[in-house]
Amino acid sequence: MYKYKIKNIKLLLTSIVFILFFAGCFSDNSVALNPKPNPNLEFRDYEENQKLYDQLLAHYKKWKGVKYKYGGTTKRGVDCSAFVQNAYKNAFKIKIPRTTKLQSQVGQQIGMADLQIGDLIFFKTGYKTRHVGIYLGGGEFMHVSTKVGVTISSLDNPYYIKQIWRIQRIFN
Repeated sequence: MYKYKIKNIKLLLTSIVFILFFAGCFSDNSVALNPKPNPNLEFRDYEENQKLYDQLLAHYKKWKGVKYKYGGTTKRGVDCSAFVQNAYKNAFKIKIPRTTKLQSQVGQQIGMADLQIGDLIFFKTGYKTRHVGIYLGGGEFMHVSTKVGVTISSLDNPYYIKQIWRIQRIFN
């Protein structure tokens, strides 16, 4: 009985040390969800935002419902980073990298309080898995869902808000 308790205590202590040690390995530089706005960032006026929104919505309408396909880049199947790359190319004439990893390194990282139409929102959906969408304003973003394909979703959805990893501004 005594041996059994000591064995359980050792296992418990080892588990605690393991968890504490690896907690630092899994931390990242996530976006602060409620930071104060950055006074150094320029904000677009209503007309500029409306133009960007119209360009993004026109692109979305052309792709709406296209199914998700890992590595896909066409209307026969597309993944999130290819859709975002294509939207930036066609709506804004801006070339950005193909993968979410590289896209997350372009532009300037910003906080939620500074979110504007056209900003890229990155989600950490798994240990090494990332997802990206484009902010449309009003708490909505367009992206490629693995279940429904190209769609518009709300950041009010608890799943998405919990998964936000970072936000990047590509242009002002």
